[in-house]
Amino acid sequence: MEKIFETFTITILKINKLVQKIKHREMREYGLQCIHVMCIYYLQENKKGLTASELMRLTFEDKAAISRALKVLKEKGFIDYDPKTYNAPITLTAEGLKVAEGIDEKAERAVKGGSADMSDEQRDFFYTQLQTIAQNLKNYYEEMEKND
Repeated sequence: MEKIFETFTITILKINKLVQKIKHREMREYGLQCIHVMCIYYLQENKKGLTASELMRLTFEDKAAISRALKVLKEKGFIDYDPKTYNAPITLTAEGLKVAEGIDEKAERAVKGGSADMSDEQRDFFYTQLQTIAQNLKNYYEEMEKND
């Protein structure tokens, strides 16, 4: 019998670990960690800025981790916000935008590497199915929470 649970969970875990290792290696030149990549990515996608709460939701990180990440990004001059203001919008600085461009280039290379032997149609199908699985698992989890 096929070990679907094992195959699924181990494969997802391997992908996650490899993505984290790639982020870690690629961010050395900027002195950043994996969490910073996602903060910068989402801030670049949202030019008007995001709040710390919005970054928490988007990155699936907790409040303390986001607070530490924002402190580092601010110290390096990559973001701008008033940490004393509740729900202050966080935006990228000009230097942060340069880092975001570098992250985009590195991410594009990694995605191409990860899907090197896939056609565009196969890649699109794969990502659609992966998003469906993620949404179904989210729904399943929320239903479990509701029943507790």
